[in-house]
Amino acid sequence: MPDVSVVVIVYNDADRLPIAVQSVLDQTLRDVEVVIVDDCSTDRSFEVAQQLAADHPGRVRACRLPENSGAGGEPRNVGIQHTEGRYVMFLDSDDVLELNACRNMLEAAEETGSDIVSGLTVRLHMDTRNQKRDEWYAWLYSTTRTLESVTELPDLFVWDTLCTNKCYRREFLVENNLLFPKGMFYEDLVFIAEAYLAAQRITLIPNQVYFWHVHEQAAVKSVTNRRHEMSNYSHRLEIHRRIDAMLAKRGLAEMKLAKDVKFLKHDLVLHLRDLPFRDDSYRQEFAELSREYLESIAPEAYERVQPIQAICAYLLQQGDWDNLIPAVDTLINRDKVSSPLAEHDGRIFWCDGYTDDAFGRAVLDVTDIGYHEKPVNQLFLRNQLTGFSESGRSVSLTGRINNPLGIIPPGAQLKGELEFSARRRSLQSFHFPVRELRHEGDAIHWETTADLTAKLRPLGIVDTIWDVRLRLDVDGVRTTSRLTVADTELSGGLPVRPRLSRMVADRLEPHVSAKGHLAFRLVSESRNAERVQELIARGVRGKPGTLAKTGYRKAKELRKKVTSGDNKLRAYHEVFSRLPIKKRTVVFESHLGKQYSDSPRAIYEEMRRQGLEFEAIWSYTGSPKEFPKGVTLVRRWSLPYLKALAQAEFWVDNQSYPLKLTKRPETTYLQTWHGSALKNMGFDQPSLKAQTRQQQAEQQRSLDRFDRFLIRSEHDVHTLAKAFRLKEKTLLRVGYPRNDALVRARQREAALGARERGALAAELGIPDDKTVLLYAPTFRKAGGRHGRFELPFDVERFADQFGDRYVLLVRSHYLNHVVLPPTVEGRVIDVSARHDVTPLLELADGLITDYSSVMFDYALLDRPLVFFTYDYDEYVHEGRGTYFDLLEHAPGPVIHTEDDFHEAIKSFESQSLEYAKSRKEFVAKFGEYDRGNAAQSIVDQFFAQWSR
Repeated sequence: MPDVSVVVIVYNDADRLPIAVQSVLDQTLRDVEVVIVDDCSTDRSFEVAQQLAADHPGRVRACRLPENSGAGGEPRNVGIQHTEGRYVMFLDSDDVLELNACRNMLEAAEETGSDIVSGLTVRLHMDTRNQKRDEWYAWLYSTTRTLESVTELPDLFVWDTLCTNKCYRREFLVENNLLFPKGMFYEDLVFIAEAYLAAQRITLIPNQVYFWHVHEQAAVKSVTNRRHEMSNYSHRLEIHRRIDAMLAKRGLAEMKLAKDVKFLKHDLVLHLRDLPFRDDSYRQEFAELSREYLESIAPEAYERVQPIQAICAYLLQQGDWDNLIPAVDTLINRDKVSSPLAEHDGRIFWCDGYTDDAFGRAVLDVTDIGYHEKPVNQLFLRNQLTGFSESGRSVSLTGRINNPLGIIPPGAQLKGELEFSARRRSLQSFHFPVRELRHEGDAIHWETTADLTAKLRPLGIVDTIWDVRLRLDVDGVRTTSRLTVADTELSGGLPVRPRLSRMVADRLEPHVSAKGHLAFRLVSESRNAERVQELIARGVRGKPGTLAKTGYRKAKELRKKVTSGDNKLRAYHEVFSRLPIKKRTVVFESHLGKQYSDSPRAIYEEMRRQGLEFEAIWSYTGSPKEFPKGVTLVRRWSLPYLKALAQAEFWVDNQSYPLKLTKRPETTYLQTWHGSALKNMGFDQPSLKAQTRQQQAEQQRSLDRFDRFLIRSEHDVHTLAKAFRLKEKTLLRVGYPRNDALVRARQREAALGARERGALAAELGIPDDKTVLLYAPTFRKAGGRHGRFELPFDVERFADQFGDRYVLLVRSHYLNHVVLPPTVEGRVIDVSARHDVTPLLELADGLITDYSSVMFDYALLDRPLVFFTYDYDEYVHEGRGTYFDLLEHAPGPVIHTEDDFHEAIKSFESQSLEYAKSRKEFVAKFGEYDRGNAAQSIVDQFFAQWSR
């Protein structure tokens, strides 16, 4: 009896069958048999199978179905009946097994006694040049694990629905009468679902076991590449109904919900993508098939998928094609805003018309995505091609650019141009002015004519595909869109004159890209075109072409290597660090280059105030827009950045320069740090304590680069300095330069007996009679449906209850992002984009925070603080721990619920006196060295000799 029987099914695949079978015969586990089942092929497949059996007697057997079954289920059933091994595996004739697949799976099965052993599938895209690889749901196979029931890991049941990457105990299959449905596509989904539910034990191994060969350009498409066929979709729905019935019979409601989520995220999306390219009759039949099944989807599933996935499913169920087709455009092009959007009761909805349906309102509510907060240059707007015609040498185009929420106002100055660019990067592009632009309802109508024959001059070989974009300037601000074709008819072609030869191509023909956008491709009507193309192809494949391609690829690889992280480090240490130090050069950085802010900014501005002569270099990440003029800007981790650091006389930052950069002895590193510590830091963190000695040594080397470390209290000495293992001589007890402004503000207020708000309040539109509260929480891991930090209180409720007296400023941590609904405009203001928090602290009449270090800074102003610690137990006891008990030392009320939060705001004015003593003690303990002259003190100590 063989250890493993591998059932290989084949239909009209004579050429690839021997390769599949050979992958079984070559297994390192020798006691393996092959059972080939031919599904009544019309080519030579069965003859090839018989020859393989004759060549390998005793190891290969072949049988044939009397008539074609129409799918892969029945051949596998027949194969199971013919197997003799203790374990059974399945293999398709166009795929192969990994060399050790049978051995690894058998050993796991024998060791654990599992009914099913499953391993990692690797998809190989055979049509791509380098056979692109992707691992099939690899997170399931990160380690070896054994399940007593599939309910322990619902993701396995929901996502890995393949039958081919698994090894089954044969007695288990027979005892449970596990068979594939006959004559249905996606037959393995039902089989594997039944197998998962019947298995007493399942083992997952991290080994690659199955190579799935994907042939997207094959003449005969596989089932997964024929999703546009209606029978394909109807079979998928029927398979899902059968699986739902299994789960319902066993009372597995949570598994059903997880499967519903997968249907909305994956199965339905695969078919929705085809809808823009199908006619009305197809769409109507698709909707009819979908409607009944969508009614069985749990409403909770809509809450667990991306908003656009839920929106498409809901609109499909409603049969609302006018809104669904644009929504599918966003489904295909993730960032595109394809709907005009609608505002009701201060909420933003994908479309109008469903305000009376509570479920519809919930699904279509896109307020939290934040479309309403983005300027026009940050929106990728749908641009629907409405007209296409050709005349002679020109093409005439008309279209409608979506104008969501009227973001392009009626009086805006509009200017546009069409750009035709070769798809291959770094090649040429051509521009044509848009003749007419005007508002038309909830869109911008445009039209133009482009003389492509006269102006567009392709090379003719390497630039065969041309993409079209419309660049629209709105009052000088530019937004770029692609031209969505949808159901606009394209036809014909224009004469074109390639620079190399018209024998290669002589016409430019319109076509639709994979994402539904207008593009053009070079074609030829010449009778010799195919011959010329073949000659060119031979040249490309020949020695000259091979040399050219090899040179190009080597150049690309060299550029990639040069700009890789390892080679940048080598450039820093072996090249830049041998250059001479540039005197009077300072590299400043704040929060990893994300901001122009904090103490590095305060030191820089003090140096400018004193008129010192020096070269200031600021590091930035993202946009350099908010950084000062008159300085050298270098993008973080770029080669100019590394060169600047290697040659700088001073480094000044508040977090850390890249850890692996060794500081030169001639360079002085002033570490200002970014806040006193409540939560454990450095080597006091459990995660760092658990590191190996080598890892801890590497971390310590990066900390030992600090020549001076700023201290604002002895608390910092006992916490930060100790946690970073800093020497006493490194500590500089001068306070934080960023807090100089706060200390001076408090001193002015005490001297004048009154507050001065300054220009920022007017800039933010805050009335003089409103009290300003600032909510500034610490960093949170992003969560929620949109992957963003979610506020722990209802801002609309807050605005309704307190908006007549207060303006709430919301400043999320620089690594987080929040979205506010338009209903709270003017009463709750998002100030997170402002680089520097200090002016906001100075403006605020009170601070609401949790565990953020801004508590230590704001206390210097002697104004009320409220601590909204809604997750106190989790944060303090389940996180990395804290240095002191906030409940004991907080200079303001510590509250945990939204209702308590509202009560604290109601008593806000009385807190100023109630907690005055606590604030004074808090400042004495945590801010004793903040005296308002930190920046001046540092400049005097380190830079005074640079005076002009």
